[in-house]
Amino acid sequence: MSRSENDRPLLIDRIDEEEEERAYDETEKVHIVRDEDDNERDLEYGVGCGGAPPFSWRKLWLFTGPGFLMSIAFLDPGNLEGDLQAGAVAGYSLLWLLMWATAMGLLVQLLSARLGVATGRHLAELCREEYPTWAGMVLWVMAELALIGSDIQEVIGSAIAIKILTNGLLPLWAGVIITALDCFVFLFLENYGIRKLEAVFAVLIGTMAVAFAWMFGQAKPSGSELLVGILVPKLSSRTIQKAVGVVGCIIMPHNVFLHSALVQSREVNKRQKYRVQEAINYYTIESTIALIVSFVINLFVTTVFAKGFYNTDLADSIGLVNAGQYLQDKYGGGLFPILYIWGIGLLAAGQSSTITGTYAGQFIMGGFLNFKMKKWLRAFITRSCAIIPTIIVSLVFDSSEATLDVLNEWLNVLQSIQIPFALIPLLCLVSKEQIMGSFKIGPFYQTIAWLVAALVIMINGYLLLEFFSSEVSGVIYTGFVTVFTASYGAFIVYLIARGINFTPWHFKAES
Repeated sequence: MSRSENDRPLLIDRIDEEEEERAYDETEKVHIVRDEDDNERDLEYGVGCGGAPPFSWRKLWLFTGPGFLMSIAFLDPGNLEGDLQAGAVAGYSLLWLLMWATAMGLLVQLLSARLGVATGRHLAELCREEYPTWAGMVLWVMAELALIGSDIQEVIGSAIAIKILTNGLLPLWAGVIITALDCFVFLFLENYGIRKLEAVFAVLIGTMAVAFAWMFGQAKPSGSELLVGILVPKLSSRTIQKAVGVVGCIIMPHNVFLHSALVQSREVNKRQKYRVQEAINYYTIESTIALIVSFVINLFVTTVFAKGFYNTDLADSIGLVNAGQYLQDKYGGGLFPILYIWGIGLLAAGQSSTITGTYAGQFIMGGFLNFKMKKWLRAFITRSCAIIPTIIVSLVFDSSEATLDVLNEWLNVLQSIQIPFALIPLLCLVSKEQIMGSFKIGPFYQTIAWLVAALVIMINGYLLLEFFSSEVSGVIYTGFVTVFTASYGAFIVYLIARGINFTPWHFKAES
């Protein structure tokens, strides 16, 4: 006999065998309106027809939202720091790489969206189903570590912006505490519906676009040099490290998990193939537009610092902490001081990315562990994992810009390590017909996707090699790194081999 409602735990509702954690309840999903032509199509072809209905601007608007939330990860403070350092050290010469890195990121995110729409489950849920418990737990820990590392960078970025906008009145630790409260803002907005939350993110992205476009206008970069930088690939020994950083900042492990869950916020009838194809088509358009916007914003930041600091003595010393003051010294006050313009843009980037980090943390935890938790408690746990170490960091490093930059390098390494543990499961899943049905990717798409994944993993491997060769010394540390590298490589090989022989989760459920 099942327990009564009064016997259930107050904070956590355990899942029954027939009930599993889902990204969104049916009542939370956005309803997609049906045109008269759609009703006629259902009557004529039934539930199994293939091709998607004709394009509709109204439907594109209803599907718009998840891609822009996903694009926040391309605009977080870690990316902005990579942009400004690339511009200061390499000038305009890495703009082509920024463009192609964004294109690679788009490919990965489209695969993530495709997985979520076609299966009705997000990546964390599918990893729990398809891998043994021990491997699923390792993947979960890796995803959580990547999220925590990203969140620390985002919270520190917000705290720096708050310090700038208050003229240093509020120290970093106070900005961290203020930023920590955004999880409750997120919960408040979520109660009013997913569309309201998406509207808030649209405002934050618009704020970044306006702020950095204003800076771009004040800097007046060379149009011809900008165009050459985008169209002509150029790389040198001096810029190789920044080039690796540009690519490494684009593909974020937690964002791959996030997007596969966000696309389930729309109501899609999985029994009708053309409905699924329609959703995939609209999400492709929306995600492409969102990442074009993110590319332009990143372009603004890179070119402003390329114009102001390339080939100067300050180029190698610029980071998030001092970038605002350097901009102020270079371009002056004007009608509205550029220092505060930078602070506003950085604050919008930090706040938006910390909220999406909280969102991603909820999906990752719920998907891998398969239990439901009160939203406020889950958000509190997710935020605490990042806020507590971030407060410690802000207290220790508040007066040391150089040390804070070193910490940021370590956090970039932490996230680089995690990339294969999101990319490999994703590529294995979307390539399997038993899981994706007719929506699995074809051989050509598979080849391109695996080449992109291999390139990203090799680039991040180079970053790890460079970092550990310069930071790690001594027999004990070298031995530890050697053992870790061997274990790391073995697990990657296991993931690839295991992916070849996936047993589809719906077959498991039927058996």
